[in-house]
Amino acid sequence: MSKRSTRITTVRTVLSAASVAALIAASTLMATAAPASARPADRPLTDIRIATHFDLSAGQLPENISLLPDGTADVTFAASRQVAQISPRGTTRILATLPAPTDGGVNTPVLGFPLTTGIVHTADGTVYVLYATGTADLTGLWRLRPGHAPQRIAALPATGLPNGLALDARSGRFYVTDSVLGTVWTVPLSGGTPTAWSTAPELASKGFLGANGVKVHGGAVWATNLDQGTLLRIPIRPGNHAGAPQVKASGLAGIDDFAFTGRGDDVLAALNGPNTVVRIRPDGTSTTVLDAGDGLQNPTSVALRGKDVYVPSAAYTTATDPNLLRARLGGGHQ
Repeated sequence: MSKRSTRITTVRTVLSAASVAALIAASTLMATAAPASARPADRPLTDIRIATHFDLSAGQLPENISLLPDGTADVTFAASRQVAQISPRGTTRILATLPAPTDGGVNTPVLGFPLTTGIVHTADGTVYVLYATGTADLTGLWRLRPGHAPQRIAALPATGLPNGLALDARSGRFYVTDSVLGTVWTVPLSGGTPTAWSTAPELASKGFLGANGVKVHGGAVWATNLDQGTLLRIPIRPGNHAGAPQVKASGLAGIDDFAFTGRGDDVLAALNGPNTVVRIRPDGTSTTVLDAGDGLQNPTSVALRGKDVYVPSAAYTTATDPNLLRARLGGGHQ
């Protein structure tokens, strides 16, 4: 039996059958993804460690992350419909479980199971998350207020897969990537009807997942495309119109979400299939800074607060150890 077949068999024992089709597709991606450039001896990350291990059998597959000022991390668990909070000491606490679709989520595009994805929190303690179910009554942007039940504040197309979520605090607008429809949506902070902000071909999928991670940075929306292996910059024009996408980096097969290091356009990005985190320089070149030897298990996103780096791994295809890795960003990484 091949390694890939063994991996899929293992996954069947710990996740619902509805998840298997998506994981097979992801395994194919991993098998064909090109590795990133070799990791340098003078690594920009130090104090690398696995801070928290999650429960694979409970569907605790961390998909996205948002950091609070005290080092607490809010994460979405893709396969359990849950939002959780990880304390600085590594303790996991479930904040909310989103309602299950009546059909079990079998019509969720591409994946076939309900998926909790992007996450953002605001200074008042409110958490916003994306939820994809393949049903019109649940798919969209949800708001979690302390002491209140989760509430959907914006409906998104059931035929799509809302994935990445970013908030432009200056304009009070969310930007949402749709990995199936190849769209960036914009939604007011208060909720309401979404607007298709960009449907440029650079956002489209090539059969699996297209537009994925998203951030607002330097007067532009930055997004990744997992299938096309690209990092894009889309200028925000007057009147909140989308400019033409610029490909800032390419050849990054399996690129998921990412974060800016705070040094201009310098980026750390998770490459899901290849099991790596890469540093992408402003000139588009990339270097591997973390890999499976550091404990990565299909990394999904990256977050930074100061010099503290957080990398969730969902173990979608490794099916071994979903976890949260922490590291420190050194001063000599420029």
